[in-house]
Amino acid sequence: MADKRKSGEGMQEMRFDIVPLPKEQWKGTAIPLTTRSDSYYDLEMSPLNREGCTITMVRRPVEKEIVHTPEEYDFPDSLYKDHWEGAEAYGVLNDVGRLMACIEVCPEEWSNRLMVTELWVRDELRGNGIGRRLMDKAKEVAIRQKRRAIILETQSCNTNAIGFYLHQGFELIGFDTCCYTNDDIGRREVRINLGYFFHREPRRR
Repeated sequence: MADKRKSGEGMQEMRFDIVPLPKEQWKGTAIPLTTRSDSYYDLEMSPLNREGCTITMVRRPVEKEIVHTPEEYDFPDSLYKDHWEGAEAYGVLNDVGRLMACIEVCPEEWSNRLMVTELWVRDELRGNGIGRRLMDKAKEVAIRQKRRAIILETQSCNTNAIGFYLHQGFELIGFDTCCYTNDDIGRREVRINLGYFFHREPRRR
């Protein structure tokens, strides 16, 4: 899974190998994705009329930690779901072959974009740069396939993930206020769509 390399002042750092996860071996593997957050992005929209509308997103703290677990959902995360045609997955395995982190990407052929459909790092490995290296792998795949952009979906309550994606060069490209229920804004779980572009300057200010 990893080896130790010397860094400054004799400190040891871990280097993790990212390996392909073949579909024939890993299809159906459950991803135990649990999210925790002490804040959320509050979305406010005025009604659309002929003059337009106003939309604001403001990060706000929560009184009680927001926690979402796989048990909440009818369709928990797993690798190589049937509707992700052409998907590729990569990950980090421990010494006995247990999955410790992974990313799955899938082409959206009609728009020539690459979708990140899964990104997960086990809690005990976070802070080692694995998420960044997995996202670098997605960018590598997108370049190899000559895609014009990478897109992904997250939620307004997953502020840690949003911060990570912004740091990786993604920007807001849209949202859906009724993706999961008819009260996603009230539930503080609005679908947020982010994109990474290869051939234009980011529009965030």
